[in-house]
Amino acid sequence: MTKTGADYAWFENDFPDIAEAYCFTLVRGLSPAELMSRLEGRPEAPLRGIAAVVDAAFAQHNLEEGDRQLVAMTTAGAWTLLIEPNGYLGVTEERALPASAGTSWISHFTNINALGMFLWAEDQVLRLCFDPMFPEDRWGTAPDELLDVMRRIGFHLEVEDPEPDFSPQAAFALAEHLTGIAITPTLLQDTTFTCAIVRIR
Repeated sequence: MTKTGADYAWFENDFPDIAEAYCFTLVRGLSPAELMSRLEGRPEAPLRGIAAVVDAAFAQHNLEEGDRQLVAMTTAGAWTLLIEPNGYLGVTEERALPASAGTSWISHFTNINALGMFLWAEDQVLRLCFDPMFPEDRWGTAPDELLDVMRRIGFHLEVEDPEPDFSPQAAFALAEHLTGIAITPTLLQDTTFTCAIVRIR
């Protein structure tokens, strides 16, 4: 059964430090080390739990003056999950599309100003991209392929939609639909993440 945005309402409530600005990316068939290599990352010490990752990411941001950032990775089934506190590399087309060579790349981002993006690429081809708050404006080679799923998940595709708006959370549900990988509180709290420093500009 397809999850909806409401099923991810816990994220903002339970993890407010990262929920205000983040990018989550799932990449199929690459290990964290392989993904780090594609992003030209520099290995850092592993960190346990998302709170430690957020603290380290903000400390690193201050050191690097915004040129590089700390990212956290872990294996999830056949995928690698890449988490960027206050980052956006995963939805930056000029970085994501080359890195998606030979694989699937599903990423979603939001920042403190409520700007957001969902990006789905397959082997360097942009399949779908849109802002979760404005899902009626979509682009890519398959902009309408997931419309029925998007409606069920909770994206507001019609201007007059009486249902509660869970658009940012619906991005998690859409990523889960495409990958089969659920983001859970346990995963965020208990995982020891592989970490790296990557260039963002």
